[in-house]
Amino acid sequence: MAYHRHAGPGSYTVGTMSERFDCHYCRDPLHGKKYVQKEGRHCCVKCFEKFCANTCAECRKPIGADSKELHFKNRYWHDTCFKCFKCYTSLVNEPFTLKENNKVWCSQCTTLQDAPRCKACLKPIVAGDQNVEYKKTVWHKECFTCSQCKQVIGTGSFFPKGDDVYCVSCHEHKFAKLCVKCKNPIASGGVSYQDQPWHSECFVCTTCKKQLGGQRFTAVEDEFYCVDCYKKFVAKKCSGCNNPITGFGKGSSVVSYEGQSWHDYCFNCKKCSHPLANKRFVCQNEQIYCPDCAKKL
Repeated sequence: MAYHRHAGPGSYTVGTMSERFDCHYCRDPLHGKKYVQKEGRHCCVKCFEKFCANTCAECRKPIGADSKELHFKNRYWHDTCFKCFKCYTSLVNEPFTLKENNKVWCSQCTTLQDAPRCKACLKPIVAGDQNVEYKKTVWHKECFTCSQCKQVIGTGSFFPKGDDVYCVSCHEHKFAKLCVKCKNPIASGGVSYQDQPWHSECFVCTTCKKQLGGQRFTAVEDEFYCVDCYKKFVAKKCSGCNNPITGFGKGSSVVSYEGQSWHDYCFNCKKCSHPLANKRFVCQNEQIYCPDCAKKL
């Protein structure tokens, strides 16, 4: 009685010898003994394992005539050795992948091994997992957290800083400029005055609260005034024309004397109207005269 063993290119027959044959290798008689016939040669089981048997790709031992054998791409395994390299599940009649060093992997372990790894937890991100990707780096959605407060950012807005990521609130408090007035972060825009940052809505006229960004204004003792409010509430009145002295436009130069102020173009002789700015003058009865007119009084 004999049976055929099919193992790809190296098929052979195993049976019990009923005729008189000697082993091809050791020359021992095979009559009445178990034998193996391969490529037209008869040999005993011992010589088969020594000279003819395939070597298991996993345990590196011969695959004897009594063992079940599996083969794939000219590689051979004992059926008991044909297990997933990662989880040790038997892969007989199961889908598998042959990877480096002749190791076989089941489909599930292959998927996990080839999946991208979360930067935070280093576990694989497989199909169906919600994830966040930024500059070729990937996180599980629940692992994408703020480096400062550790709260989950998920798919929300964030700011990268080196290898760290920050939620909007933490980034503002950690890195944004603080408004001089309200001390809160300036997320965007803002106004700069004397190298100090302000929110646009904080940089306003002291009196009417109009925003002064991009507008003409006057600073008086750390208070800011728009042109209209400065004229109305702060500016000194010219003793000549009684209009406010703003420092804007014509009359930006001011003449002051004993608590009174004049536009430079209003500082004239009361009698002859001769301009007296930067010239000698005489003050009599709170009126300004040139020296010549003062003599004639």
